[in-house]
Amino acid sequence: MLIAGFPAGAWGTNCYLVAPAAGEECVIIDPGHQAAQGVADALEKHRLKPVAVVLTHGHIDHVASVVPVCGAHDVPAWIHPRDRYMMSDPEKALGRSIGMPLMGELTVGEPDDVRELADGARLELAGMEFGVAHAPGHTKGSVTFRMPEAADVPQVLFSGDLLFAGSVGRTDLPGGDHAELLESLARVCLPLDDSTVVLSGHGPQTTIGRERASNPYLHGLDTAPRRGM
Repeated sequence: MLIAGFPAGAWGTNCYLVAPAAGEECVIIDPGHQAAQGVADALEKHRLKPVAVVLTHGHIDHVASVVPVCGAHDVPAWIHPRDRYMMSDPEKALGRSIGMPLMGELTVGEPDDVRELADGARLELAGMEFGVAHAPGHTKGSVTFRMPEAADVPQVLFSGDLLFAGSVGRTDLPGGDHAELLESLARVCLPLDDSTVVLSGHGPQTTIGRERASNPYLHGLDTAPRRGM
């Protein structure tokens, strides 16, 4: 499996391109602020053909490049219905203006083809499977994407802004709820095997085992028995 990631834009939001291998179809995760050129560079470098964009949530730092990226490749965007409004109204999602100079750089709105994610769905895209888990707390429509272990590649969790290395997502913006975030962490993240690689919306990669042992926000959370995909 090929995963090419890079931090983009003013918020350093991680955008990921995922494919079975170089030269094949791929899925783009969270093309945020100023991510379009980075996406184009990665597609050329690895000779990839996009088939879909999938979004962990609707905040502008994760969706700002959805319209140009989807438009350039004629692909759909997948988002949870509770965050869909954020693509067209990013300031409402933040509860304040994000600033006119920055707004002038953005293409606000929906791409031509928007499809809605559901908890427990399994997306079959580019020959790969993505398990969808609704994980509210950072936003009402936050989700994670989980890929099963395969051919000596560990299970991977794209956690969006739910779980970071050493921290968790903020809950002080509209739709945020700290208790809900903790419940999502306990339900979605902690049951996973320690070897699960976590690729989050900001910062470096980590593993479930590392966060279970050292992340202060996870200590004391109740969890179900660990499980695989």
